[in-house]
Amino acid sequence: MKILVVMGTRPEVIKLAPVVAALRRRKGLRTLVCATAQHRKLQDQMLSTFRIKPDFDLDLMRKGQSPDDVARRVQASLDPLLARIKPDLVVVQGDTTTAMAAAMCAHKRHIPIAHVEAGLRSHDLENPFPEEGNRILIDHVATLHFPPTRKAKENLAKEGIKGPGVIVTGNTVVDALRWAGEKIKIRPASAGAREVLVTLHRRESFGAPLKGVFQALLTLVRQHEDLVLIYPVHPNPRVHLAARSLLRHPRIHLVKPLPYLEFLRLMKRVHFLITDSGGLQEESVCLHKPVLVARTVTERPEIIAAGSGKLVGLSQKNLIYWATKLLNDKALYRRMSQAQNPYGDGKASERIASAIARWKLR
Repeated sequence: MKILVVMGTRPEVIKLAPVVAALRRRKGLRTLVCATAQHRKLQDQMLSTFRIKPDFDLDLMRKGQSPDDVARRVQASLDPLLARIKPDLVVVQGDTTTAMAAAMCAHKRHIPIAHVEAGLRSHDLENPFPEEGNRILIDHVATLHFPPTRKAKENLAKEGIKGPGVIVTGNTVVDALRWAGEKIKIRPASAGAREVLVTLHRRESFGAPLKGVFQALLTLVRQHEDLVLIYPVHPNPRVHLAARSLLRHPRIHLVKPLPYLEFLRLMKRVHFLITDSGGLQEESVCLHKPVLVARTVTERPEIIAAGSGKLVGLSQKNLIYWATKLLNDKALYRRMSQAQNPYGDGKASERIASAIARWKLR
């Protein structure tokens, strides 16, 4: 059985690397990797970290690209590859443009699709955009669905997606973190400083909402003399130009995107996180770090329900209030940092590989 795993962004590589490893340990499965390079540098950074050499590299990234540009190039380049290698199954993860375009390509060629991290829903097509639409499309053309939680499985059932091809696996981010955790040592923070990790990059916050969040960050560092913000800035020009223009303060450190292991060292070291990233919401609860989610809705409600995160929206007032609470209220900080991880035991990738092997035998 020939399996093609398609990936193109940093989070896809992180979450699919353990799946690729698990599939390659299975006899009777030939697993090939196609990298689209939707995000060239960030993808390659992760491929190097996980020691994955793609069998095919579409090299699609272009300066100033839009999601539509990426989708067109993925389909134009991937379709002839599918025609040539004829995989029995295409595996995609999450909700990126790469995942959506690859799934549609496979669907049009009647190739079954496996969706890792199926069933996530914000129930708002505009938030996150275009990811919410992407994951709905993928789920409705996929054959195998691997929701990370029971809540995600329930979301699929409400849309009529049921049966033996829907298998709750846990989240493969836990598998990746366990692999990485054995390879990192934590460096202590500077004496007397409380560090907070910031990542902000979502399209729906571009413009005035993002500027408002930046103003809240400036207010926080001015109000707390021991607070240091570390912000690995996303390469999207709409983000990094605004950040470098507005976040001018000696205790706000704007840095380039960090290699995965270095980023995890930083996550383990900081006091808490402020983010609009989906993956970081998951990683924060796994690492027992409170997280303030700077979005109006989240497709990861398990984190809020567990008590590890607070959905603060894009309101300056809310962000300042909850960040100040986490800095000053030790009991709140302790409760949030001790929240139970809802994403499983780190064996999601083995469950996925086992399900694919069983599906092959039908």
